[in-house]
Amino acid sequence: MQPPLCQGPDPRPRKPKFSIPAGATDCHCHLFEEPGKYPLAANRSYTPPLCPLSDYLKLMETLGLARTVQVNASAYGHDNSVTLDAIAALGQSRARGVAGLHPDATGREIERLHAGGMRGVRLSTSVKGYGGPELLEIMGRKIQPFGWHVQLHVDDGRELAELEQPLLRHPTPLVFDHLGRVRGADGVGSPGFQVLLRVLKRRDDCWVKISSWYRLSNSGPPDYADMKPLAAALVAARPDRVIWGSNWPHPIWHGTMPNDGDLLDLFCEWVPDEAARQRILVTNPAHLYGFDEKP
Repeated sequence: MQPPLCQGPDPRPRKPKFSIPAGATDCHCHLFEEPGKYPLAANRSYTPPLCPLSDYLKLMETLGLARTVQVNASAYGHDNSVTLDAIAALGQSRARGVAGLHPDATGREIERLHAGGMRGVRLSTSVKGYGGPELLEIMGRKIQPFGWHVQLHVDDGRELAELEQPLLRHPTPLVFDHLGRVRGADGVGSPGFQVLLRVLKRRDDCWVKISSWYRLSNSGPPDYADMKPLAAALVAARPDRVIWGSNWPHPIWHGTMPNDGDLLDLFCEWVPDEAARQRILVTNPAHLYGFDEKP
């Protein structure tokens, strides 16, 4: 039986009220191209609608984005073709990627992915297709020679409380998806969020994405007010290690689809300091993914 079809993104993203800096980078998004050319994995959590590069480029223009980090979607499993082709089309001055990697992947395969613009591997307990934290050690050994990071996507922020020591001793840089997947109702004082803060403070090679907060909010739209303290705490703790992502096209979201222009405006309201926004949108992604800081 085919996994359920997801709804698509809002087809009419609004132009943000805020102007964002030149060189701004979307550090988390996915593409879903024609399945005849890019087959979906049989063992997947969802079936995406068609969300091609051409639509994403329109979004970038509307929002004022210059660069993108394409996260190879779990629906493709370990086949990274759609992401490699998108990076090739845009050029590595504008695009990088995060891969889905099989535990048996060889150094030669990782070298091929690196040459194609990949800079990390994603692990997840939320969706099928990647493998989870049980692969932290083996993936760390495989990717360390290439300077890659592990991007960790947990299903619930409470999982981080059980991973503190493995995360502190992990040999490669770490990137935490979606504010560590801590729910708004759990708050800044929750054990998982406190682990996230400690890891960010104790290591200089760990990063966190302000992204996908609409999934985690218990107070809901339009302000998602319970998520603002979490974002503020991360920026206060490590403004040099925070990045932002649109999470376009918002796969597996079953609520009212947010407008991407509204989401970017809300991020700018949560981070009112222009120097901090410059760091989060331009400087930090350039450091992590290897872009030139000046576009």
